[in-house]
Amino acid sequence: MCGIVGYVGNETGAKDIILGGLKSLEYRGYDSAGIALICKGKIEVRKKVGEISNLEKIVGDPSFDSNIGIGHTRWATHGVPSDINAHPHCNSDETLSIVHNGIIENYMEIKEQLVREHDITFKSDTDSEVIAHLLGVYFDECGDLQDAVARATKRIRGTYTIVAMSSREPDKIIGVRKDTPLVAGLGKGCNFLASDIPAFLKYSGQVYFIENGELVVVTKDDIRIFDTERNEIHRDVFHVTWDVDAAEKGGYEHFMLKEIHEQPAGIEETLTRRLDDDGLVNLDGINMTKEDISKFNKIYIVACGTAYHAGLVGKYAIEKMAKITVEVDVASEFRYRDPLVDEKTLFIAISQSGETQDTLQALRLARSKGARVLSVVNVIGSSVARESDDVFYTWAGPEIAVASTKAYTTQLVCMYLIALYMAKAKGTIEDAYYRMIINELKGIPEKLNMVFSQEKEIEKIAEQFHRQNEMFFIGRGVDSAVSLEGSLKLKEISYINSFAIAAGELKHGTIALVENGTVFFALATQDGLAEKMGSNIEEIKARGAYVIAVAKEGSRLIADLADNCIFIPKCADEVTPLLTVVPLQMFAYYVAKFRGCNIDKPKNLAKSVTVE
Repeated sequence: MCGIVGYVGNETGAKDIILGGLKSLEYRGYDSAGIALICKGKIEVRKKVGEISNLEKIVGDPSFDSNIGIGHTRWATHGVPSDINAHPHCNSDETLSIVHNGIIENYMEIKEQLVREHDITFKSDTDSEVIAHLLGVYFDECGDLQDAVARATKRIRGTYTIVAMSSREPDKIIGVRKDTPLVAGLGKGCNFLASDIPAFLKYSGQVYFIENGELVVVTKDDIRIFDTERNEIHRDVFHVTWDVDAAEKGGYEHFMLKEIHEQPAGIEETLTRRLDDDGLVNLDGINMTKEDISKFNKIYIVACGTAYHAGLVGKYAIEKMAKITVEVDVASEFRYRDPLVDEKTLFIAISQSGETQDTLQALRLARSKGARVLSVVNVIGSSVARESDDVFYTWAGPEIAVASTKAYTTQLVCMYLIALYMAKAKGTIEDAYYRMIINELKGIPEKLNMVFSQEKEIEKIAEQFHRQNEMFFIGRGVDSAVSLEGSLKLKEISYINSFAIAAGELKHGTIALVENGTVFFALATQDGLAEKMGSNIEEIKARGAYVIAVAKEGSRLIADLADNCIFIPKCADEVTPLLTVVPLQMFAYYVAKFRGCNIDKPKNLAKSVTVE
């Protein structure tokens, strides 16, 4: 949520650099955008509701440029999307400007005090404007921007990344963070602050990750980081290994379609990094011994959205192979039900961004109760990764589309490898079965290319049903978990009301909604459950449903019952989710395309949800 870009350089050009950075952060989700520059000793602000293209129309004046500035894409939390509520915000005399990501929980208390004691007039309905005026008051009192920011962070409560600049100290921008991401980029003759690396990757691949509670001062010449006691911190530079091309569309119409097709490479990369020369799972850097694993009497997998659905598949794998009880929970609920966690608990956090606020807070709660924390994340150096005991990185590469695809499948690979590793350590898996699952995983990339060969057929099915107002997804066993992900993909990018349910639950209420023409996706890839799924298909077809099935090649029972059937290559039941989900992703993509939706940036959604 919300994108932040700050720039300080030797020469003018800040406007275009910041605009480019904001475009690179569009995947985070936003409803307005703005830029503030220090032009000829004064702060000049331009901001506009809607897409960045709207902002570009009002910043064309050549005089509106500088060597220093801050930019923001806002995702509304307090106050409707509007020009006034857009960031940046200024203090009363417009000598100071800020951008903010997060939520200030005590903003009303501070706002009332500022109005009462300083007669300040507020222009917007946001919580963020409070920060600008509070900083302004402190800056007037102490005469130092860094001191003012440090004082303000002791006054406000909530989650935030704040980046500030002042025309009274026009050589620097200052950032501070609490529970939302902030990175600094080290350039040549220029330096950056941003919510995420793509904002400045075109200019710098050298990064400092700013930790919780830290304050960073950025000038054109250096980047200085301070802890809460104002002690300077010396930190190693992180060198980004992927280049800007990885964050470009590469000839595809949308990032989502590109990322769907990048899944074979992401899966192969994630596998390669965790299998040794003998083909055994090697969780390098995860120091979890046989004794450690044996003492776990329970595993919690906690995540949100797509990552939660990956956790559901992980539960099947871990319980089947490692014989440990697994509970999967939505992160936003986990914190508030006093979960039974202790030192015998393994807590697995799954997050693409590693900055999902609900997951991060759940992780902290689990750690406070003594649990060991293992995280599965895609972003190196993210908050979830840094606060975990062990980290299992997926190697999906940058995922730009809001709707997650390749992050999901690489998360699944990680869950399978974790299950295999634990099972091997505990001695709960036979060698032949262990080798079979690894070989099945290694064969997935090639089999995915076989699934892609049906893309035109899937596109035709999407065209046929893109005007539907609702659809249902059903499955049994691990297919039930995948049906949730298929339903989510459809609703989040096409805005069709889709609903997923375990097929055996149909008769307990949902079947009342089935009528002539109701569209069902029936996932039927589990060999041992094919007959039962066949019965479920027959009972909905008897009530007029149109059934699109996903089944393994050669499954005549399902193909004969369904109105349309998409086939995946034959494979072990355990690994079918890696194949089954891809036709559902492609179906959702093409439905959204035929409906004219904004596929990469669906309305009201953000890639990285950094507020609770």
